[in-house]
Amino acid sequence: MHYTSIENIHKVIDPLFLDDYKKQFREAMGIKTLKTRVAKLRELQHALAQGQYFDPACGSGNFLTESYLSLRRLENDILRETVTDKSGTGVLGFDFAEDTEDFIQVSIQQFYGIEINDFAVSVAKTAMWIAESQMFHETEDIIHQEMDFLPLHTNSNIHEGNALRMDWREVLAPNDNVKLLGNPPFVGMKYQTEAQKDDMKAVFQGIRNYGNLDYVTSWYVLATRYMQGTQIRAAFVSTNSITQGEQVSILWSPLMALGVHVDFAYRTFVWNSESGDKAHVHCVIIGFSCAVATRRVIYTDKSVPQEVPNINPYLLAAPDVVVVPRVNPLCRVPKIVAGNKPVDGNFLKIEADEYVDFVRREPMAKQYIKRLVGGYEFINNTKRYVLWLVNVPPDIIRKMPLVMERVKAVREARLAMKDAGARKLADTPTTFRDTMNPDAYIVVPIVSSERRRYVPIGFLDGTTIPTNQVQIIPDATTYEFGIVTSNVHMAWMRTVAGRLKSDYRYTARIVYNTFPWPTPTEAQRAEIARTAQGILDARALYPDSSLADLYDDVLMPRELREAHRANDRAVMRAYGFDLKMTESACVAALMQRYQELVAALAS
Repeated sequence: MHYTSIENIHKVIDPLFLDDYKKQFREAMGIKTLKTRVAKLRELQHALAQGQYFDPACGSGNFLTESYLSLRRLENDILRETVTDKSGTGVLGFDFAEDTEDFIQVSIQQFYGIEINDFAVSVAKTAMWIAESQMFHETEDIIHQEMDFLPLHTNSNIHEGNALRMDWREVLAPNDNVKLLGNPPFVGMKYQTEAQKDDMKAVFQGIRNYGNLDYVTSWYVLATRYMQGTQIRAAFVSTNSITQGEQVSILWSPLMALGVHVDFAYRTFVWNSESGDKAHVHCVIIGFSCAVATRRVIYTDKSVPQEVPNINPYLLAAPDVVVVPRVNPLCRVPKIVAGNKPVDGNFLKIEADEYVDFVRREPMAKQYIKRLVGGYEFINNTKRYVLWLVNVPPDIIRKMPLVMERVKAVREARLAMKDAGARKLADTPTTFRDTMNPDAYIVVPIVSSERRRYVPIGFLDGTTIPTNQVQIIPDATTYEFGIVTSNVHMAWMRTVAGRLKSDYRYTARIVYNTFPWPTPTEAQRAEIARTAQGILDARALYPDSSLADLYDDVLMPRELREAHRANDRAVMRAYGFDLKMTESACVAALMQRYQELVAALAS
């Protein structure tokens, strides 16, 4: 399913080694003196033969095969310019000896792999032999002489085994000529088998909270240990989650402590597979090493290289700052909390299509029914309700037979649950597990589409019950609303938040609690509150439109867009930011402020 396309393989191997070799070839071809040009080309050919290419999760060998083919094609380009055949038909070069194979220096012996599946190992070895035969024939066309390929007398170094339980040094001794590459398995925390969890336990000894990491991160840890004290460089295709949310601090802090830095990166892109069963995942490509970085490059969606001073673990052109999740806000601001977790078996909830009939049959219950809002309901203005029986006397509940049926069903559902904490809740079947009902609060959907420039955030009151699919800030003002809905906060969120597929996942610990708030003057604070109210007023002009409608980037009304821009400018002035600042520069400035605030708290 995760068979890598040729295009994506080249996103790994080109910046890792192939681009540099091609650049050397072009430079050599630019030399006018024949003898010097040939010498440079032969020097490059020798360099091609020195490299060693190691895929520690090689599958059927597609990375190794394409790497071999690419290097041999380049070697054939060199041979076209340096070899003259015996009949003298060549234009450049030198005569060659009887053993023509001496002129082919790139060998499948330079390619190493580890693969756990025995059939895939056989396929990988066979693929390398086929590639070798193919390139021999192409070389024959260049030198105008048949070459003796059979019987097979070389073999690629593909080893069967579990890469996370093997000593990579026994497969290939670490040295400066090694390039690590590949596409290790994508398995999220929730989907790992017990065997995979045991693998990670063996790899992550001494690293805390590794249980929250994706399986692919194991290869990053082993690669880092393998490359210590060498010039080895690595590049892996990975799920984008390892550069988002809580995984960043868990994984990258210990790696950076061992000297790792990012050399190049492709930010999130949708998987492009040649398999018939395409994997719908969002990936990144990360080139990393402990070696001195000659250049650091970020590739855009169109693969355009952008050379930058530094690439941090979020794959941004910013300092190597790792945002650590926090229980409480970094700044002195109102606390954010999760909404109410129901654990009710859906028996206290009343869906829109059953509300009218329920109230008709149980009219006394109407006064105890409130609107229920999760992230989806809030954004899409979907109606949903809940029996809110907090502090309602038992004798009143008993007078409502349909309500009693639901309460009994909640109790039975909780008693049947596997979780001991859930079973204990059977003692209080009239309420959700949580019973927060603030008079007023800001509501922040936990999940929101990446296509929106702003996460739709708003105010609700005590007539609406928030579920645990939203975060809430009780008793907040329009000033706090203005900050959290601003482009500055959105830039921070886009950088540090986790993702659900590609959608934003806004959490308290990693987004809100780590956010470095401004220190505005009273006048700036008042201006932010004023412009924030302007956003609410602009929304009110379209009472029949949902937030999904209003925050569609194509359909957003002009008044709302202008209101957001006014608020953005007010917030940026409070930070002292240039209004023309790019989002990446904004995040870099916020990261610096975050570092300063964390250091101040530590002292």
